[in-house]
Amino acid sequence: MLIVEPADPLAPGPRALLEASHALMAETFPPGDIYALDLADLTGPDIRFFTARDGAEVLGTGALAICRGYGEVKSMFTAPQARGRGVAAALLRRIEDEARDLGLPLLRLETGAALASAVRLYARHGFVECDIFGSYEPNGTSLYMEKRLAT
Repeated sequence: MLIVEPADPLAPGPRALLEASHALMAETFPPGDIYALDLADLTGPDIRFFTARDGAEVLGTGALAICRGYGEVKSMFTAPQARGRGVAAALLRRIEDEARDLGLPLLRLETGAALASAVRLYARHGFVECDIFGSYEPNGTSLYMEKRLAT
């Protein structure tokens, strides 16, 4: 049974997945085009960090960064052996629920345009492409998306 819950990103299971995510980003994108949060940043007061697990096995991670006027989806990653099992969708639903509970009207995200499965996931969940936002710098690899949340 898949359980999505708040978690400590520095605990061994989440940490291992986050490190795998960071390694994948380093293999896929130029260093200046990687906007992953450091593990320590994921423990900050304006971050809500979640894991999806089956029993004790952590299968995925995701976070909500609380920004002025919107929330940002961060640190979405699913273990390779768990892909196709609804892990990312469950995490995204939990992040959306948290954003609604906090009264945030909008969710935004930055992802790699080359990450086709991630882009499809976000589109299936109602995200649409948008302009660059926040402190992101223009590059040739990022795609920006947003979703209005019902209040």
